[in-house]
Amino acid sequence: MHEMSICESLRVSMEEAARAQDFSRVTRVRLAIGAFAGVEVEALRFGFDVVMQGSLAEGAELVVLEEAGSAWCFDCNATVPLAARLDPCPCCGGERLVPNGGTGMTIKDLEVV
Repeated sequence: MHEMSICESLRVSMEEAARAQDFSRVTRVRLAIGAFAGVEVEALRFGFDVVMQGSLAEGAELVVLEEAGSAWCFDCNATVPLAARLDPCPCCGGERLVPNGGTGMTIKDLEVV
């Protein structure tokens, strides 16, 4: 389950931010996760609670903001919204698509004290 390693990276990022910006506690973390990022949100929530134990984010609320997927179509040269990575282009039915949105994960912000 790679969600645990994602949570470990989140903890490290928060600890680095705490040192740089002089805060001692994180009470809320907002993450933007793309539809094509390959992250299982429920597994991430479980991992977050486990990994944050004993850290500055223990007990913090995890808010997940889901970002839609999109892709560029070779056939009609359009950027189109996609519900699933292997869907055909909704404009022309083409199947040669390159995902260009909803592929990443970003820490949007932290609520700290």
